[in-house]
Amino acid sequence: MTGTVVLGTGIVGRAAAWDLVRRGHGVVVADADRTAAAALAAELGVAWEHADAARPETLLELLRPADLIVSAVPYRLGLGVASAAVDAGTHYLDFGGNPAVVAEQLALDEAARRAGVAVIPDCGLAPGFANVLAEADIAALGGGPIERVALRVGALPAEPTGALGYQLAFSPEGLINEYAEPCEVLRDGRLTTVEPLTELEQVEWDDWGPLEAFHTAGGSSALARRWEGRVAHLDYKTLRYPGHGSIFRALYEIGMFDEAPRRYGEATVSRRAVLLEALRSELPAGAPDVVLVRTWAETGGSGRRRTAGHQVVDRHDGRFSALARTTAFPATALADLIARSVVDAPGARTMGAAVAADDLLPELAQLGLTAVPWVP
Repeated sequence: MTGTVVLGTGIVGRAAAWDLVRRGHGVVVADADRTAAAALAAELGVAWEHADAARPETLLELLRPADLIVSAVPYRLGLGVASAAVDAGTHYLDFGGNPAVVAEQLALDEAARRAGVAVIPDCGLAPGFANVLAEADIAALGGGPIERVALRVGALPAEPTGALGYQLAFSPEGLINEYAEPCEVLRDGRLTTVEPLTELEQVEWDDWGPLEAFHTAGGSSALARRWEGRVAHLDYKTLRYPGHGSIFRALYEIGMFDEAPRRYGEATVSRRAVLLEALRSELPAGAPDVVLVRTWAETGGSGRRRTAGHQVVDRHDGRFSALARTTAFPATALADLIARSVVDAPGARTMGAAVAADDLLPELAQLGLTAVPWVP
């Protein structure tokens, strides 16, 4: 159908490449690791290229013949790859997650418009799919002020083990980034931030609860900025099994997320590096998982309370984990909508502003990924 580059052959990149092939795209997989790129290409029957996202100036030759790139490389490389895509005249999607990097990517709007391409970061689960659902909840309430918008999202092992009740489902760097950065919220209609891992609440959920939810960074994408002034209160919280948040909050408070190098005897290392290595080496991984999503909006306008919401429960499908599915497939669904000109608006914007739920949900239903109405 179209020439699409998938940059990065990790857990999410593999799922993205598989679905794009399924959808009929001419896929090229690319990675700094030649062995990994060649192995995935052989598995899927597609071409592969060596590409180093840390050197974005070298990506132009790869990107110029392509219509679109789905970038599955670490968030810190996102601005360079997005800029290279604009220079090459190639539509760009990624999985985002870091508000500062996403803000820099959105600043490419004018350049993207001139190039006639879309730059759409934050196309994964949250940020991404969950934000599209929240936008649909807001739209369902019509005009006027809205009292509250909430997003609750978690990727959990189906069977929790240990005090954390958690398994390593993706890069520990990404996990700690979410736990370390300020969290954008709306309070009384104004944009502000709160500290991560705070304001714990209990969440009841049939088959999976009780759970806990707490503030983390990045999951709300641009929602708070988009709806400042109309929505009184908006927040995003991550779902975990009880006890998880307090443990990581304690690590935060004693400085274990600090990235500054420190000298310990003969070694110089950051506290965060030590924590990341401990998580990488000690946490379990690979067991069946579940992704849980709830979004809703509430208003008391017109003298009566009205609520609109969605719920998602997704499980490992035997090929891909629930987290890989719910992260990769929203992006590949959007990529396909762009390829078919269903979504056709150049410029830089996040997924929540780029695609409507009515267009996205049928694409995801093909893969058994569904959202059902839900109200608290």
